[in-house]
Amino acid sequence: MKAPLPLTRDLVLIGGGHTHALVLRKWGMDPLPGARLTLIDPTPVTAYSGMLPGYVAGHYSRHELDIDLVRLARFAGARIVLGPATAIDPSRREVTVPGRPPIAYDVCSLDVGITSAMPDLPGFADHAVPAKPLGPFAERWGRYLAADGPARVAVIGGGVAGVELAMAMAHALRARGRHADVSVLDRGEILEGIGAPARARLRKALQEQGVSVSEHAEISEVTAEGIVRADGTEIGADFIVGAAGARPHAFVAASGLAHEHGFLSVSETLQSSDGAVFAAGDCAHLSHAPRPKAGVYAVRAAPILHDNLRAMLSGGELRRYQPQSDYLKLISLGAKSAMGERFGLRFSGDWVWRWKNRIDQRFMERFRNLPAMTRAPLPAEYASGMEDALGAKPLCGGCGAKVGQSTLSKALASLPDPRRTDITPLPGDDAALLTIGTTRQVLTTDHLRAVTLDPVLMTRIAAHHALGDILAMGAGPQAATLNLVLPRGSDSVMGRMLTEIVATASEVLTDLGAEIVGGHSSLGDEMTIGFSLTGLLPRDPITLSGGRAGDRLILTKPIGSGTILAAEMQSDAPGAIVEACWTAMCHEQATAARLLSDARAMTDVTGFGILGHASNIARSSGCGVALRLDAIPFMAGAEELAAKGHRSSLYPANREVAPDLPETPRHALLFDPQTAGGLLAALAPDAAEGTLKALRDAGYPAADIGELTERSGAIDIID
Repeated sequence: MKAPLPLTRDLVLIGGGHTHALVLRKWGMDPLPGARLTLIDPTPVTAYSGMLPGYVAGHYSRHELDIDLVRLARFAGARIVLGPATAIDPSRREVTVPGRPPIAYDVCSLDVGITSAMPDLPGFADHAVPAKPLGPFAERWGRYLAADGPARVAVIGGGVAGVELAMAMAHALRARGRHADVSVLDRGEILEGIGAPARARLRKALQEQGVSVSEHAEISEVTAEGIVRADGTEIGADFIVGAAGARPHAFVAASGLAHEHGFLSVSETLQSSDGAVFAAGDCAHLSHAPRPKAGVYAVRAAPILHDNLRAMLSGGELRRYQPQSDYLKLISLGAKSAMGERFGLRFSGDWVWRWKNRIDQRFMERFRNLPAMTRAPLPAEYASGMEDALGAKPLCGGCGAKVGQSTLSKALASLPDPRRTDITPLPGDDAALLTIGTTRQVLTTDHLRAVTLDPVLMTRIAAHHALGDILAMGAGPQAATLNLVLPRGSDSVMGRMLTEIVATASEVLTDLGAEIVGGHSSLGDEMTIGFSLTGLLPRDPITLSGGRAGDRLILTKPIGSGTILAAEMQSDAPGAIVEACWTAMCHEQATAARLLSDARAMTDVTGFGILGHASNIARSSGCGVALRLDAIPFMAGAEELAAKGHRSSLYPANREVAPDLPETPRHALLFDPQTAGGLLAALAPDAAEGTLKALRDAGYPAADIGELTERSGAIDIID
């Protein structure tokens, strides 16, 4: 078997702009062996600027507008860090993202775009929305458009972008049957940056869309009622957009790198004043050939940037980027009509919009239907049973990679009864119970095959997953050792991984009162992270066997992580759904455990799925179980992905607990293995309602999902 090559260099892409999106796609088609690739972006999707006016006008859905960065990172083999970069330190070669250890790099590149926020204009931050970044603007516009009643819209900035947005908004509002007053305001004359024929055509288009224009308009304030001009006159508006120019992100200038009014200065090789830092897109200033901010330059720079990043990592020769002197401008006119302009020539009509649409769709097709991960091909000759053991899809991570319950139970059944008097047998429970003098201690161990390439996120998930065993028994976390398998790499890359893992593990555990006291590490083909944990019991442990018939079953987290993670491996889970799943897995359960201290029986919901773990409580308590299918909370997107046939690797084994249940999406999720799942507690009926309210007040999406019944061993699913 061929082992993976060691990781020796870190390449960090800051921002998911158009240039970096194309670099990631090209990288995924031919990755550089030995390079660890990281993408940092605040959101799981990035909006394509070329289709934004069409989205605003109602010609495209939000889904059509977005490039899914989570899927793209999966295709490129990159770890994705969802958070804003707020600083870059070239001397230390580190990027700051709040809430995590610094991200180190050998080579990095910036494509963070710009903002059209107006921080110096009083009231703007509270009562207006900048047109850039595109994602937040698109979200706000979608909500505003969906409302009813008259609309009053004002666009600050009369450049091409502002005028194009104003026409699109006017068209969309009329199409919804809403009376709309749409205005464009500019401190000078509108459309100063284009030729006279094109300017005249766009002014006419504004009139046709019913958009009013206010030129030489100095604005003194933005309020909840609209815009106040310097002369005291007011323009009423309840949706105000800032589209007046491009402003760089403040951290670029603060980095100490050479810049032009905050835009990072780059040479013809797209390198900054520090040769290890590259930049492209709107955040960059082309020192050798200054150009206006336009997406066409970002797209044309992508192949050069890709090749130069690889060259810097491998010792190759750098290429030069020479941008074209002019470019084709295609401007939407609100309806499905557009105007084109280049070299002073102007043309317009419905056919121009269709042409623009073809160009935009062709660009977006590069990011749709990316190839999914496939199972490695089998050799020409192999032992019988190989295909059944492998399954149809690649092995999942997290709890989806664990051994099935029946196989595990058979193996554990061969263990002799404990001979030590300081060990209390609790068969099937979450942790072992030890007695040391008058102190009662619980001990557990757990480790996970990585579900993400980000060591920080994976450490958070693994820590919360392991803590569930301690918390479910009513214990407080005490001490932990780390158990790691890391992919082979250079000392620098492995040192960075270890630093991130140790810092994150310490943060999670220290917050809950525990300490890391050591650990063990080894090298392997892929990352796995685990913990051995002890906890102290201030009272009798909460076990699986204390439930009684009639007890309500309270669940503290939604289920569906196994299905979502399986779909993500196949590049079929939307990035926003994956982000929400990651967030849910990192939701601490210590407060929930304290609120459930009166539970008669409790467990954490992990590899065996909600039905498997509920059945364990019922069986250990001598009861049956009844679950109400419509009461079980599912993670966003889980049911839809289950309907598409996505299943975790552990699903077939989990289904053995109730093989006769229907194969519907909701029934399938009953067997879905959970990673870092919630707590499942059996409470006396008179305590359930108050506890459920306390959990919800504390921020847990808790639900009463069923009850224990008198029929021992019975499983009832109520549709």
